[in-house]
Amino acid sequence: MITMFLYMVAELSAVNSVINLLTGLNGLPALIVEVVVTTIYTSLGGFRVSFITDNIQGALVLCLIIICTISIGTKSHIDTSLIEPSGLTHATLLGWKLLYILPVAISTNFMFLSPFWMRSFASRTDKDLYIGSAIAGVWIFVILTVTGFTGIIAVWAHGVDKWGPVSEWSSVAFFYLIAELPAWVVGLVLLMVVALSTAIFDSLQSALISTASNDLFRNKLPLTYIRVGVAILTIPVIVVAIKADASVLQIFLISDIVSAAAIPALLLGLVDSLYFLNGLDIIIAGCGGILSVFIFGTIYYGSAKAGGELIAMKTLYVDDWGVFGAYVAAPVGGLLFLFGSCAIRLAGLWVFAKVKGRRFDGLDRPVKKVQSEREVEGEGEGEGEGEGDNGVSRIYDGSDGGKDVRA
Repeated sequence: MITMFLYMVAELSAVNSVINLLTGLNGLPALIVEVVVTTIYTSLGGFRVSFITDNIQGALVLCLIIICTISIGTKSHIDTSLIEPSGLTHATLLGWKLLYILPVAISTNFMFLSPFWMRSFASRTDKDLYIGSAIAGVWIFVILTVTGFTGIIAVWAHGVDKWGPVSEWSSVAFFYLIAELPAWVVGLVLLMVVALSTAIFDSLQSALISTASNDLFRNKLPLTYIRVGVAILTIPVIVVAIKADASVLQIFLISDIVSAAAIPALLLGLVDSLYFLNGLDIIIAGCGGILSVFIFGTIYYGSAKAGGELIAMKTLYVDDWGVFGAYVAAPVGGLLFLFGSCAIRLAGLWVFAKVKGRRFDGLDRPVKKVQSEREVEGEGEGEGEGEGDNGVSRIYDGSDGGKDVRA
């Protein structure tokens, strides 16, 4: 939920930046209208509306890319004398670092986002999921290549320092180029950007509602109350997006470092042979991964303040090894804390069992709930009898010869 909150902030912050850049106007009214509109139709239509807006989003992205590619290609002129001094065609240590940092940051963060999981579970079959993911992957690669190259075009056409330090405008280089195009192109791009942001924001709202309902309240709280709560939550989202002194990239980086610390442990929790891990171990692993980043930063920079600032890193583009080390420390430290927590917990259970004279059950496999009588019969003789006439479900443990336990 924290990650989705950060993504909502980043989305509105990006729209605000684009409106300020292209028009010079205050983006607050547009943000308020966007949030109100998405809240209304998301509350009325639920997550299904998000699928419709996703289709609209895809069409808008395609139109935006085509129009902007033609406009930039005809209006922007590359100064060949700026290519060599820019250094963008040379191999750099930073480039090699990013070959590790970006896959770790992006892949773990996408696994942390509910909208992606909700779409995965909504697919009709695994085949549909594979085909859809493959098509989406190709399109995303093409789109990111085209939009990402605008930063290079901006430098080669106008020089590195035209708009100030690169770190301040690199994430919106695309829109700096758009701002120099004819007014009708700027207006059309602005309209499409707001529409795209609306389509993304409603997905985040739907995912936040689903996560809060299922994970936080275990579906015991009426959905109306949760929707009202999410609507109220959008108020601080707008405030943070407008007032926070942070770039969109920094907001994403904070989310990335959190997911890099937590996701490896979560993935290990899906491995059947590691059944002895539990939720407490996973939580400690995530917190331990973030703590590991702080410890690394404190040692590397020789300052606890710098170690804390490394968690809220402002950019990936630094000359030292701090950012690279953070993305190594987060997953590795998280895994170390995971198994350390598990070892301490099991040791405590073993000591407690010895003191109390009980059997140590810390490594017993968890029981599996049998869903139907047919499933029980398929497991072999002596393995429960499914659900009885009285409707009491049974639990079956395949590791000990079929022990039945009333649930």
